[in-house]
Amino acid sequence: MLSASKITNLAVVFLVGDLNRTLAFYSGTLGLAFEVDDVAAGHLLARLPGNVELVFFQGEAPRGGSPQIVFGLAEGGIESLAEALAARGVELVTPVSEAPGGWSVEFRDPDGHLLSLYQDGALPKRR
Repeated sequence: MLSASKITNLAVVFLVGDLNRTLAFYSGTLGLAFEVDDVAAGHLLARLPGNVELVFFQGEAPRGGSPQIVFGLAEGGIESLAEALAARGVELVTPVSEAPGGWSVEFRDPDGHLLSLYQDGALPKRR
């Protein structure tokens, strides 16, 4: 269903209270370069080796909550995958919905950790 060959990248998504403070820390203190630095639009993106991305959105996250892991899909078909997950009893937290530049669906693992699938908007939503 979701084999490694179907994943293009891995993104770790953080909700943060202040994007300017986050940018100063990750860029100024840690030295990461941001590919997307769009505080006005409410997000930042730093690409790390191995197709791993750190994505930051302005918002409120529960204290002590883990970052969200996002699997980027290589071939699209996000609607079909969401239906297959639901058919296997996976709790879908959000339906397939618009995300920056594409589509996403959020779901929980058996321990309640939030996971997400993301696909570029240019790819087909159904396979």
